[in-house]
Amino acid sequence: MTISVRKVAVLAVLGAALAGCGGGSGASGAALGPARTGAPAAAPSGPAASPSPSAASASPSKAPTIAPGPGGLTPVFERSRQTTDKTVALTFDADMTSDQGPRAAGGEHFDNPQLISTLRQLKVPATVFMTGRWAEEYPDQAKAIGTDPNFEIANHSYSHHAFKSPCYGLPALDGAAARADVDRAFEAFRKAGAVNTVPYFRFPGGCYDDQALRVLATAKVTAVQWDVVSGDAFAKDPDAVAEQVLAGVKPGSVVVMHCTRSAAPVTEEAVRKIVPELRKRGYRFVKVSDLIGK
Repeated sequence: MTISVRKVAVLAVLGAALAGCGGGSGASGAALGPARTGAPAAAPSGPAASPSPSAASASPSKAPTIAPGPGGLTPVFERSRQTTDKTVALTFDADMTSDQGPRAAGGEHFDNPQLISTLRQLKVPATVFMTGRWAEEYPDQAKAIGTDPNFEIANHSYSHHAFKSPCYGLPALDGAAARADVDRAFEAFRKAGAVNTVPYFRFPGGCYDDQALRVLATAKVTAVQWDVVSGDAFAKDPDAVAEQVLAGVKPGSVVVMHCTRSAAPVTEEAVRKIVPELRKRGYRFVKVSDLIGK
């Protein structure tokens, strides 16, 4: 099916959506720092590429990382530098804040099992940026995703609180708490039984600055942003989401979407439109680790 691509404006509601769903852009907005990229670490098993001790228990050593930036700052990856290979990484933020347990107990769905099922049916590899709180709420799903070779789980913090303020109204963590939040998320993945975890981190709300990159440095992870915003947060029109993605994808793109039914109810339907069209255009779907490894 061919989908005509029209210019889709990012709705004002997206800004509010970002507070719970991390959909900002690492290259725009006063709340965000400049993007930084580096060369992939020459030897993923060497010291520069080794994850932190807490991450190492859950992260395969073969997952490539990027060498630290100036002053040892955590490196930031947004898009592959390889612009001729028509590959694209679909990434999905599995968001849940540390204080949303009562909402889940009341019946709100922060998961999206149908989306994961559709990705499997379509044979689309993907990277899921998961919060530790999400893994605690849905341990069976976290384990199922984290033991499926088509998927990899990356760290989206434990609490989904901000590492820089202001950040779309998210509560902010100080340096020590922010660093501990990363370890706590990796531990939640381990307890859930997820093994396909990688030493990548996505800032809640996409908000970071040099201080946040310094705080994260000892975790020895690569921060992963994106170059294509899907606009799926709180969207009601899957066609609009699909067309926004199709309009933005370039070789080596990283697309940010969400794996949360309550906050992104049309993502699964949009994916069913995006995947066949991009394949028709000659694109191949890969995980973030495949892009970073190029």
